Amino acid sequence: MVEIHDAAAPERARLLELAQASRSSLASLSAMLGRNPSYLQQFVRKGSPRRLEENDRHKLAEFFGVSESELGASSVPLRKTLSEDFIAVPRLPLDASAGPGALGSAEISLDSFRFSRRWLREMGLEGADLSAIRVEGDSMEPVLRSGDEIFVDRNKRAGEGVFVLRIGDALHVKQVQASGSERIRLVSANEAYPPIELAREEIEIIGRVVWKGGRL
Repeated sequence: MVEIHDAAAPERARLLELAQASRSSLASLSAMLGRNPSYLQQFVRKGSPRRLEENDRHKLAEFFGVSESELGASSVPLRKTLSEDFIAVPRLPLDASAGPGALGSAEISLDSFRFSRRWLREMGLEGADLSAIRVEGDSMEPVLRSGDEIFVDRNKRAGEGVFVLRIGDALHVKQVQASGSERIRLVSANEAYPPIELAREEIEIIGRVVWKGGRL
């Protein structure tokens, strides 16, 4: 656990809070800024540097969808406060396979999508714990195509629908159907792929697919 010893630096505590909420490591955020992996770790733990550079602070505020004032800015131009109306959805470099299965790597944010709070509210996604990942494979066509970006709500891990799930070390995106109290049936939209049944303990539900986007 990262400890902060300087209580007079609320922006450091806020940065750590935002990183944990978005499941982004301080090392990955440092890399996003083009810094060495320990840059933000040193800032949070030791206060070095004492203040984030303006460009770094601006990038982090845009990524998290917050005002720069939360990260230590003494004054923020009006154009920057507009970021408060947007939420950053972290885009993870994990390929959810709609075919044989893709191996998952560490969940470090690759970049992010930014959506207005109003749009998320209109889509019924306000308050959702969203991550964006890319689909690979054709087993869910035509519902999901290879290359589609999907939003996964980690708050929704029960019921039936299209879910991202982990079987062993591989991620899959499948239609989930209950098959008795101890079994789960996984169905592909593409009829070339037969359904499979597994015991519930063999599957880790990551979250429900609640939005998709992709090229025409």
